Amino acid sequence: MAAAAAAGRCGRDPCGALCLLLTYLSVGYADYVVLTHVLLQPGFRGSLWCPFHAVVFNLILFLLLACHARAAVADPGVVPLPDTAIDFSDLRSGAPRKAERSNEDWTVCNRCETYRPPRAHHCRVCHRCVRRMDHHCPWINNCVGELNQKYFIQFLFYAGLASLYAMGLVLAAWLWPADRSLAGTVAGVGGEVSDSRVQTAHCIVLLLESVLFGAFVTVIFYDQVMSIITDETPLEQLRSRVLKDANREVAHTRKPKLALLREVFGRGFVICWFFPWNCSSPSGMGPAYSYLPNYDV
Repeated sequence: MAAAAAAGRCGRDPCGALCLLLTYLSVGYADYVVLTHVLLQPGFRGSLWCPFHAVVFNLILFLLLACHARAAVADPGVVPLPDTAIDFSDLRSGAPRKAERSNEDWTVCNRCETYRPPRAHHCRVCHRCVRRMDHHCPWINNCVGELNQKYFIQFLFYAGLASLYAMGLVLAAWLWPADRSLAGTVAGVGGEVSDSRVQTAHCIVLLLESVLFGAFVTVIFYDQVMSIITDETPLEQLRSRVLKDANREVAHTRKPKLALLREVFGRGFVICWFFPWNCSSPSGMGPAYSYLPNYDV
């Protein structure tokens, strides 16, 4: 129910809807080119590598789409609104300055007009506060927060892996054809020359798409992993720069890197980190906050 509500709120963003469409069109086009133009070239056609690469590439795409779907429809950690409106005017008038706040304090959102737990932030696109919000990502048309960051990172990982795999297949088909004489014979036939040019054009477009998309998701993947092991979201990093790192060391306790990764990916086996499901106990769906608000704004 919460996931559906979150998806409905973010579904109002036209940019996010367009990015969702572009994502699925790009994945579909990559699969089409690999199956009908790359694997049917002389370098793969007629060998056992053709079905092998087809199965492996489609398995990667399946995991990519599954992780993307989970990240898009999952509740990122939306802070629930109170049943009745609460008047926080008195609290705001005596609230300390922003520079005096700590990441471990409960705060009051002046837009949602509700208490929010530590490290929660308000999303201007979803119009709700999200626990440990990283950013609002148009490519999943949803916020990246405490409960769906795992799926978002998995999507980035499989997108980068699919891009690298597609680049490798295209380069292998071009550089190491299995039967050069057969390729020359086929290209010499009048009707096949145009087909060969179309095939080459599709491969060039796929190569460019893989390079651009692969570089893009690799940078974001690195940024996401670094934000986890440093235990600081981009919003908190920006705040630290604004405050000139005045209270950075006391903002929140430092934890071992493996413990920080397990908080995002789950406390089960490491192999489960690569699959879009929860391997943790029900308590692993997010920390249970002690409701002790600090009356901050």
